[in-house]
Amino acid sequence: MPPSALPLGEPVPDDGALPASCRDGVDSREFGIYLHVPFCRVRCGYCDFNTYTATELRGVSQASYPDEVAKEVSLAHRVMDDAGVLREAATVFVGGGTPTLLPPGELARMLGTLRETFGWKPDAEVTVEANPDTVGPRELEELAAAGVTRLSIGMQSAVPHVLRVLDRTHNPERIGPVVAAAKAVGLETSVDLIYGAPGERLEDWRASIDAVLEHEPHHISAYALIVEEGTKLARQIARGEVPAPDDDLQATMYELADERFAAAGYEWYEISNWSRGGAHPSRHNLNYWRGADWWGFGPGAHSHIGGVRFWNAKHPAAYAERLSRGVTPAVGREVLDEETRRTERILLETRIREGLPVAVLRDRTPLAGLIADGLVDGRAALAGRVIPTLKGRLLADRIVHGLDVA
Repeated sequence: MPPSALPLGEPVPDDGALPASCRDGVDSREFGIYLHVPFCRVRCGYCDFNTYTATELRGVSQASYPDEVAKEVSLAHRVMDDAGVLREAATVFVGGGTPTLLPPGELARMLGTLRETFGWKPDAEVTVEANPDTVGPRELEELAAAGVTRLSIGMQSAVPHVLRVLDRTHNPERIGPVVAAAKAVGLETSVDLIYGAPGERLEDWRASIDAVLEHEPHHISAYALIVEEGTKLARQIARGEVPAPDDDLQATMYELADERFAAAGYEWYEISNWSRGGAHPSRHNLNYWRGADWWGFGPGAHSHIGGVRFWNAKHPAAYAERLSRGVTPAVGREVLDEETRRTERILLETRIREGLPVAVLRDRTPLAGLIADGLVDGRAALAGRVIPTLKGRLLADRIVHGLDVA
């Protein structure tokens, strides 16, 4: 099953040059780096990310990957310098795929290339995603020594039959030891959960919540399962082999999670994310929701610099081939107009606890209806921010559509 298709867009110059407009307001935006590691041992049935198992690589080796990334890093530095938008990175996020399939030394080498080329701010947040079966104390010590500050662990569920339907192969009993080992070397910890899988009952979800709270990570993400077209799971549902997710049950699961997390001292700061004591949010992801700049390195990675969005060739072989010719791996881009940027700001900032400034709205009339429907916090709106209520978090699209037409 191939990953989902790239969007359409206009061609990117071979040298990757950015338009002059990307400099507008550059000093008001933080810069982050996303590094995509597209390798997985197996493809999970629900996943449509740009990832590849060994049999799908067709002549591309994991061993050569750090050298390919280094070529893009050099190109990105030149492009950003020429455009006048070169800055130190405030955040770095290594995602996938399964980054920890690579030896820690290879991850350290890529991080070293990024730090030497761009520079990192003294308090930079550096996150690596991990499968709990691929890391232990030794690997975590090496990652910490390489400058990693945060580990994001893919748990998804504590219940074996839920993991099976998701095609997750890790041992859920590994979560606790990995969280403890990460804390022992000074890393912040985040655990990812998915709810609403076919056959998952409310008591199963409660067991997963209890399990993650027992480990006391600094941060928890909980995402409703979305059935993506073209995935194995979508085909299983279409054939009637497993039931489709139940929207009402997923809403109940979300409410249970929010209640239990809050009781344990976690605060929501984005619809699907909670931070212990409000002190440990993912700064990298917050910058996405705030419309900051980032460069995405690797096959299929997306970037956003000053209202210019662009994306790389998807397959590792195509990515490497373009770089070998000295041309940008980016194969399409979109220069966002003001109306699109306004719509996206509404979409993103109404997802986060700090909310959207009311002043952004051309017409504040729809706010009254959203407040009356219990979707937007009335007191916050009077104070100048559009912040969703718990009901609003469950019906976020209605807020966006209500405000976007204003």
